[in-house]
Amino acid sequence: MRKLKVGLAVLGAALLVLLVPPLVGSGGDEPGTQIRGLRVMVPNTPGGGYDITARTAVKAIEDAGLNGPAEVFNLPGAGGTVGLGRLVNEAGNGALVMSMGLGVVGSVYTNHSPVSLNDTTPIAKLTEESDVIVVAKDSPYQNIAQLIEAWKANPGAVPVGGGSSPGGPDHLAPMLTAKAIGLSATQVNYVPFDGGGELMASVLGNKVAFGVSGIGETRDQIAAGELRALAVTSPERVPGIDAPTLQESGVNVSFTNWRGVVAPPGISEQERAKLIALFSKLHTSEQWQQAMRLNGWTDAFQTGDDFGAFLKSENDRVASVLKELGAA
Repeated sequence: MRKLKVGLAVLGAALLVLLVPPLVGSGGDEPGTQIRGLRVMVPNTPGGGYDITARTAVKAIEDAGLNGPAEVFNLPGAGGTVGLGRLVNEAGNGALVMSMGLGVVGSVYTNHSPVSLNDTTPIAKLTEESDVIVVAKDSPYQNIAQLIEAWKANPGAVPVGGGSSPGGPDHLAPMLTAKAIGLSATQVNYVPFDGGGELMASVLGNKVAFGVSGIGETRDQIAAGELRALAVTSPERVPGIDAPTLQESGVNVSFTNWRGVVAPPGISEQERAKLIALFSKLHTSEQWQQAMRLNGWTDAFQTGDDFGAFLKSENDRVASVLKELGAA
């Protein structure tokens, strides 16, 4: 009887090994993805592109079982540089990342930020996205040609709103468009908003003549008929958006925005590897792939040192464009 009990105990232990999955990241050389107390900072107001990206990513991470619950919080101000300053001050915090993109690159210059993205730890570039030129449903502008005609005739009377401060994508896109149709930077009446949520409210309230923002921030209102899309800034038309490109409308502009995540400086190599692993597994998950299709985002995945090199090149590119536009 004693031998039988011992044999059953051994058999039970063996079954436990076979049936109970190992802890995430417990085997092999691959880093785990479980990060206790993960927080994702959004450096602008709710409803903007960084906010939508962050909340979509966190939901996909949780739905795919890659990590436990994570907190998304907003810290708006100065085109994202308030949040950037907070991130840099959190040096060594491996459980914090910030959703960011091209807008923060430009805001560093135009807001004379004491810190830049070069002071952060690059984790991953996630998406690219076209901007779209939109007007309210009751706007007199039925197409991009009518808008351009009115804008050229009296630039000051046709204010354009963007969901980023000067230097951000929603500023660069209309400024490059203005230049392409013969307007100078000083003629453009640009009204900045801290995120796409505030911008859309102003477009719908006719406080600006037209708005420029990301597809993901406008798609629902366009589909609902509240906004009219006049043109997209990408080199090709965007599926699901009934609007021509600027190029096919005779305006020589091709422009896309991008978004990603960075961490504070001074985190350990192990913490950096774990964050990169988490977003790498997010990238290949069906939940994230479906979210990208739904939001009209283009896959632009890049991690670690490659993303860091991209950030440096974007710093140089934006500085050059802002200087050319007289905005830096």
